[in-house]
Amino acid sequence: MKVLIIGGTKFMGPYVIEELIQKGHSVAVFNRGQTEVSMPEDIIRFKGDINDITHHKDELRGFRPDIVLDMIPFTEKHAETVRGIFEGTADRLVAISSADVYRSFGRLLGTEPGEPVPAPSKEDSPLREKLYPYRENVSEEHFYYHYDKIPVEKVYMESEKLKGTVLRLPMVYGPGDRQHRLYQYIKRMADKRPYILLDEVHSRWKTCRGYVENVAHAIAAAIENPKAAGKIYNVAENNFSEREWVSRIAEAVGWQGSVVEVEEGQLPLGINARQSIDLSSDKIRNELGYKERISFGEGLQKTIEWELNNSPAEPAAEDFNYDKEDEIIREFEKRI
Repeated sequence: MKVLIIGGTKFMGPYVIEELIQKGHSVAVFNRGQTEVSMPEDIIRFKGDINDITHHKDELRGFRPDIVLDMIPFTEKHAETVRGIFEGTADRLVAISSADVYRSFGRLLGTEPGEPVPAPSKEDSPLREKLYPYRENVSEEHFYYHYDKIPVEKVYMESEKLKGTVLRLPMVYGPGDRQHRLYQYIKRMADKRPYILLDEVHSRWKTCRGYVENVAHAIAAAIENPKAAGKIYNVAENNFSEREWVSRIAEAVGWQGSVVEVEEGQLPLGINARQSIDLSSDKIRNELGYKERISFGEGLQKTIEWELNNSPAEPAAEDFNYDKEDEIIREFEKRI
């Protein structure tokens, strides 16, 4: 099978490419070629900016892909352009979406008022009613002004000439995670902090997470299996509470400190932690036979090792205000 990947050189992409090549597929990538990453020798590379992809449509169509994997469909305009190029050429387009399409995410951010909605979200759970959730905080020139996966999904799933598959991904962690999603806990443990503080509500909060190699495996499964045509799938692993995550990281690190739950409001969160955003991944497991290739323990250990060797260049000082945390602990101990 011939697979064309739009993007594909950052974080998840190389793992997807590696698996597809190992399984004997012919793979081509279209990207700017500015990210240094090791690629298989037999991969085909088309170099260009996604904003100018129409200038490359003839050579991309000439590859005659069976499947197009769009790793970076951030805007409706982008999706319409890509769909227009490959309708009548490719059999199917697999689009990478996000758990942020669900109404639970709007409740989490506070952009959609109301009581918390049930979680975990399933593929037919309500979506956000308010589009473009970041517009209130950015200028029109900012990337996030036009960002929204809901209209992207609609464009790709409603095409009559190009079958669509949508994967709603969780927070992906692992080696190469530029957002360093687990770093806040790993660093505190590496710094031998005696306590890790959790807001009492946040400690019970559940989000959706997935280890990068396993998420890449789910993407490959959706590419390879024709049953995925016309379907939307969540991808996620075990839905642990935040306190459970801290405990599992502590076990892997060998940290002997204590987790202390403090009163709601004492720690800056910036989210409504009463709204969990975990996902059900039963559908992709039952229909496509997906299961994790890397065990939770192995993935977590790889993540910890990478985070310790690739710390952010300038961690936000407010995220590691140990003096403030010590003050909270002193006040906490006075009351017990």
